[in-house]
Amino acid sequence: MATEGFTGPPVGAGRDVALVGGRVVPVAGDVVERGTVLVRDGAVVAVGRVDDVPVPEGVPVHDTSGRWVLPGFVEAHAHLGVLEDGEDWPGRDHNETTDPNTARLRALDAVNPADVAFVDALGGGVTTVVVKPGSANVVGGRTAALKTWGRTADDMLLKEPASIKSALGENPKRVYSDQRRLPSTRMGVAAVLRDAFSRARYHRLQQEQAREKGEIGPPPDPTSETLLLALDGVVPWSQHAHRRDDIATAVRLAREHGYRLVLNHATEGHMVAAELAAAGVPCVVGPTLGSRGKVELRHRTLRTPALLAAAGVEVALTTDHPVVPIAFLVHQATFAVKEGLDRDVALRAITVNPARFLGLDDRVGSLRPGLDGDVVVWDGDPLDVMSRALTTYVQGRRVYDFDVERMVGRAADPWG
Repeated sequence: MATEGFTGPPVGAGRDVALVGGRVVPVAGDVVERGTVLVRDGAVVAVGRVDDVPVPEGVPVHDTSGRWVLPGFVEAHAHLGVLEDGEDWPGRDHNETTDPNTARLRALDAVNPADVAFVDALGGGVTTVVVKPGSANVVGGRTAALKTWGRTADDMLLKEPASIKSALGENPKRVYSDQRRLPSTRMGVAAVLRDAFSRARYHRLQQEQAREKGEIGPPPDPTSETLLLALDGVVPWSQHAHRRDDIATAVRLAREHGYRLVLNHATEGHMVAAELAAAGVPCVVGPTLGSRGKVELRHRTLRTPALLAAAGVEVALTTDHPVVPIAFLVHQATFAVKEGLDRDVALRAITVNPARFLGLDDRVGSLRPGLDGDVVVWDGDPLDVMSRALTTYVQGRRVYDFDVERMVGRAADPWG
């Protein structure tokens, strides 16, 4: 069926490499000093001490002595390829501001792999990104989890949809108030969601009744069928919400309709941390490095991730690229640590946590056998702002190198 999720082909399949001698930080596992990460056919097959992981004949060896070796980072909320860097109007394909409910739209259809931000991502150690529609609509549409290197969006695809994007608060309220139509208030935004869920369930009821009677059912309704993916728990509901009142509405709606909520931004989440922990709602926090450019960000603080984690809320971090450049995802973690977040939790917040929140942890997020060979070699601790990603692998293929002498990074040309 058109509305079912599907998995794209792996990028760089058939690539082998052994990264030998570095400080291996699997994130979901113990640090290995003088370790080896062995990648065969694009997937990790072994992680361990140099003496314990033999390198098969013919496998290229990358000497990582004196370096740090980590999994590629996972950006859970960004707009790479649909809101292109330096392209102005021609690259703005993230918001279809013509209908408050555009659940049927697919971010995948707007992704331009030539967006220079994909190279920036590789230079920042980011190998997986969840590309989302913008927040102009109450329901923006289907998100897509992509690798950050490839010839086409389909080559880069990990999962579609990875979630359904929805927005509460000022953005949809402003857009449709300007059009003098529903929704122009927070009440209206919530009503649009409840109406949409009711229509989706009624659409399914009509289908079921028609099947029972052996009759032709209602015409296809991609909008309702997409919403049913979230209502049935197939994919999570990615809810944009900044203010504590909108966060409370997000939790209330999820409780009413039973979908799996992942809160995005959570700017005032620290003010309702106990409630979020009690509801078991994970948060993709950020961007924390931006300015307070609108009223919803008045209480923005770099301490939010630490305060949420201390309350028992699972957190991921986001740049919301291009709000903050994608290469600075690691610095969202760096400054969160400076403001009290445990460093191990900070690394998990840009690797295993977002992967798990969005159902990608069977492919990415850590270095362990069976996962994709997305590996990044750093010249030091990645949470040190002076450290650089020197080499980035996507499924075993070497796709980015930083030239230390020339101080420039270069990505492999996927069209070459």
